[in-house]
Amino acid sequence: MSFTSYANNKILLIGDSLSAGYGLEQAQSWVHLLQNEYKEKNKTIIIINTAISGQTTDNALLKIDAWLKAHQPSHVLIELGGNDGIRGFPVKLLQKHLTQLITKSQQMGAKVALMEIQIPPNLGPRYRKLFTESYSKIAKNTNTYLMPYFMTSIAVDPTLMQNDNLHPNVKAQPMIRDFMYKEINKWLQE
Repeated sequence: MSFTSYANNKILLIGDSLSAGYGLEQAQSWVHLLQNEYKEKNKTIIIINTAISGQTTDNALLKIDAWLKAHQPSHVLIELGGNDGIRGFPVKLLQKHLTQLITKSQQMGAKVALMEIQIPPNLGPRYRKLFTESYSKIAKNTNTYLMPYFMTSIAVDPTLMQNDNLHPNVKAQPMIRDFMYKEINKWLQE
């Protein structure tokens, strides 16, 4: 099946600094590069990027109704939780917020994908394990597509990271674009 059978796919991307292009010019970010790729290949896919640096799941909950109403997306991709994890938010709260974001999107008729976020090891093995496991649990409970994390192979390579060791650099953006092109394709064919 090709992308062309998905006329006018509108993907609302709800994310944080990793999708907002933190520390980069907008034109360098993976979201921008991916949108250009769709244009070049004549794919009728529009990405509405609402990613905000520092965004947590509770911040997004305050805005999601307005985003859904304004953009009427066919698909919603949720790339959130990293900031909740770094701030040590309770896992139960993360699960509650992500479930609410998914439910609100589904009620508007959108197909939802949840990206499985992973957090740095310095937050402790128990919290980290509970945190990451939350994603597959939520996806199963809400019948949501679980998308792999685009940072898994990038975060371990210092040459692909900015000096803060949290955000991918310019060199990493085309790699994320290629990864997301494949993953979004798989999701749209679900």
